[in-house]
Amino acid sequence: MTRWAHVVTARPRWVLTIVVALAVLSGVWGIGVFDRLSQGGFTDPGGEASEVERLVGDSIPGDPDLVVIYSPIGKRLDDIGPQVAENFAQFSATVPVRAVTSYWTADPATAQALKSSDATMAIATITLASDSGYDETNFAELYPKLTVDGVDTQFAGAPVAGTAINERLKNDLVRSEAIALPITLALLIVIFAGVVAAAVPVVVGALAVFSALGTLRALTYVTDVSPFAINVTSLLGLGLAIDYGLFIVGRFREELESGAAPLDSVRTTVATAGRTVAFSALLLICAFAGMLVFPQAVVRSLGIGAIAAVAGAATVSLTAVPAVLAVLGTRINAWTWDRGAARRGEERARRFWGRVVAKVLSDPLQFAVAITIALLLMAVPLAGARLGEISDTALPEGDAARTAAQILAAEFPAVDDAGIVVLRTDDSTMPTPNQNAESIAALLRVPGVAQVRVLTTEPEFTTLQTTFAPAVDHESVATALRKIDPPTGTTMLVGGAAAQAEDGYAAIARWLPVMIAIMVCSTLVLLFLAFGSVVLPLKAVAMSGLSLAATFGFLTAVFQDGRGIALLGLEARPLEPTFVVLILAVVFGLSTDYEVFLLSRMAEARAAGADTEGAVRFGIERTARIVTAAALLLVVVTGAFTLSGIATMRFLGVGMIVALLLDATVVRMLLVPSLVQLMGDANWWAPDWLRRIHRRVGIGH
Repeated sequence: MTRWAHVVTARPRWVLTIVVALAVLSGVWGIGVFDRLSQGGFTDPGGEASEVERLVGDSIPGDPDLVVIYSPIGKRLDDIGPQVAENFAQFSATVPVRAVTSYWTADPATAQALKSSDATMAIATITLASDSGYDETNFAELYPKLTVDGVDTQFAGAPVAGTAINERLKNDLVRSEAIALPITLALLIVIFAGVVAAAVPVVVGALAVFSALGTLRALTYVTDVSPFAINVTSLLGLGLAIDYGLFIVGRFREELESGAAPLDSVRTTVATAGRTVAFSALLLICAFAGMLVFPQAVVRSLGIGAIAAVAGAATVSLTAVPAVLAVLGTRINAWTWDRGAARRGEERARRFWGRVVAKVLSDPLQFAVAITIALLLMAVPLAGARLGEISDTALPEGDAARTAAQILAAEFPAVDDAGIVVLRTDDSTMPTPNQNAESIAALLRVPGVAQVRVLTTEPEFTTLQTTFAPAVDHESVATALRKIDPPTGTTMLVGGAAAQAEDGYAAIARWLPVMIAIMVCSTLVLLFLAFGSVVLPLKAVAMSGLSLAATFGFLTAVFQDGRGIALLGLEARPLEPTFVVLILAVVFGLSTDYEVFLLSRMAEARAAGADTEGAVRFGIERTARIVTAAALLLVVVTGAFTLSGIATMRFLGVGMIVALLLDATVVRMLLVPSLVQLMGDANWWAPDWLRRIHRRVGIGH
């Protein structure tokens, strides 16, 4: 960091020009990411349902890409048959189509399932050719081609919902940043009591967003990138860059006030606050690295995107910010109406938090027990948490794609999510008619299965299709299907959308302990290298775990159990597993990060000869304002997710707000000081052999 500080101060304008140019170019190129996003990547490639998909291949049409719901205006369904047929002919002539089935062209038995109970609506299902060139990014271009004059037309299907989600997320990103940036700028102006000093972190945050877009587009060439990754990566990068800018600009102004020359102030700032930012980024990257173990591409893309956001925010903060400070020098205080305001604010904060910590230290056991019990009580609902997939219900009420999906589920249940079952013999021969019949009978006995029919008979297996009854939980039925004992000498594999979702949940549950182990082990190692203690890292991890449990308990109570969810305008539903993993990684990393800021100042006081109580007081008084301010700024930025029209993004926004406020105040400012005081000298303990290792490879802080 010292060497880098000399590089920046020697050529600040060159450094600034290069960083800004690269960030802007990355952002301009990265705009193209919106045309390369995918709704896929939620499935487990090694799951049973994926095996079914590989076996059946193109031998069965599978779920249609597009379901068109036709409602004639002032006419009967049969009257519009010729118009619909002509429209389909024109459509098939311009768009590569694999299969089209409609009420007007199907056999009489099938046609009844494609007509509503009151005969006012009928549907057509369309499966596009694999080389059609249409996906969630351009699916909306197909809608006008399938619209018939004088007929109300609605569109349903997974790609339709994906298109609607993509468009809303794109608009949400623009709106969220348009709201978050002015608010954070206003807060920074209050914190710094100056416009120029406040503007630097915000501008750097914008550069971090540009950088993130370029990184995400690059990712689309090697893996599926979810549209959710755009918002998560951009806003996370923005929030962290602003936080890092706050630390660096704040320390630079302190150095200037102490009488140091501007360039010397920059060097000291990079060597101290810059080192803190680098260590913070490393902790967060280790937390997000745990997401890379999951088989689902969407989880990995969120993890890689988050790592890119952290790395980008830290890189820009350690290059552009010091360069700007070197160029501005004392002009960083320009447009400051009261240079003593920030200093007085810091003094007031130290007095306030000094009184708080004095109260905590007067009876640390009482505070530790009371807060721990309260957090554990918050965590109780977590015991009943359930997982559920993203679907059209993530869209707000009244959205055209969600309305069409609701009509499809209510009026045309035979089209809505059929399960695919593959029956194989142990000796790789064709199943016998008796084995097929026995399997069909067993499937029909499962509650929720309305119909079973043979789709194909291959030399090595038979493919069966199960139709689910209306208003049943498809995932529960898929689970029940997998519990069937197949006929002797055979194996039964269950696929389809519901089974894919079940495989996804199982993969999350299977790999989550591995992710947690990676996060915990890497954090323990880094914190030991920073502090040379065994106890402090263990305590930090335990506090992060307690904070997470309380946060997820709250989220379960609200979003799954529905307590107060009406205030958000949402419906109660199971927790979406991808965002559970994401919140886990983000909150664990940030909470450990805040712990580092706090403990580093305690360790500093301890090294200067203070006893445990003195070290606790010093640490809280010196870091409370900066930690709570950083958390507040991040709350504003990530809290913008709550403005989204997508339910899962609101889940993420509320989760971040609760976790940040809870962790940065109750846990770090009350619980941690009480525990450090109770443990006394044991906080700094490590066996002699580990102390020797720390002296050789410790990174300090």
